[in-house]
Amino acid sequence: MAIDSKIKALLHLLDDPNEEVFMHVSKNLLNQGVEIIPELEKVWETSLNQILQERIENLIQGIQFVSVQNLLTKWKNEGAANILEGAFNIAKYQYPDLKLEQVEKQFENLKRDVWLEINNNLTALEKTRVINHVFYEIHGFSGNSSNFYAPQNSYINLVLENKKGNPLTLGIIYIALAQNLDIPVYGVSMPKNFILSYIDEYNIGLLKQNEVLFYINPFNKGAVLGKREIDYFLKQQKLEPDKSYYSPCTNIEVIKKLILNLIYSYEKLGYPEKVDDMKQLFNILQD
Repeated sequence: MAIDSKIKALLHLLDDPNEEVFMHVSKNLLNQGVEIIPELEKVWETSLNQILQERIENLIQGIQFVSVQNLLTKWKNEGAANILEGAFNIAKYQYPDLKLEQVEKQFENLKRDVWLEINNNLTALEKTRVINHVFYEIHGFSGNSSNFYAPQNSYINLVLENKKGNPLTLGIIYIALAQNLDIPVYGVSMPKNFILSYIDEYNIGLLKQNEVLFYINPFNKGAVLGKREIDYFLKQQKLEPDKSYYSPCTNIEVIKKLILNLIYSYEKLGYPEKVDDMKQLFNILQD
């Protein structure tokens, strides 16, 4: 970006010892957005002042976090139609240089292989078997049981790369695959778990519990479940049945659940600042 004289002046004031001056400079630079980051990095590289370098690091982190908040707000306000994009926005928190095109490129290879096998003459169960075969057997996606609560299981770019994830991230990829191919699969936000629902496509506008044809467990290689299995799980967990535990949920609800996963992960690891950041992202979707 071309740097105007005002920005240059602000950059020169970054090492001002007066805290009030720095706060004013910092606020102005935050408003410039991610475009200012290369210039801040140049100042960091040419300085031997440790305090200045720390200020710049904090400022860059602040700019990147505001960028993530803006992306998530935009995604929500525009209808939250693309669940993969929602998950990408959360991954961008930890991987600020990540580009949506990178995630989409990895996803497209998977989608193409499912598309080649799918046709409209197949039944709902047959379509599910095709997705399961391509997703779990050909591409080798699986649940990460050995390191279940690790944050990397909740970042979609790593899951697409390593082919290991938690029920939510595997479910998000599965939903994106299905919906991209006009197959009516939606998330079901159960407590302590996450499964998918295959909707009767002739009643798709209703999205009611009794229109669910069957459920899919993304963490168990796409195993098909009925209502009885959900009843049994809830009984095991000593949870009172609730309609929402059987019904399709919105993409926003799925991404909120993804954020809650990360809050839990970072609490276990002892990263209170990351927990606070995640709570702020959650609040954007909660409004």
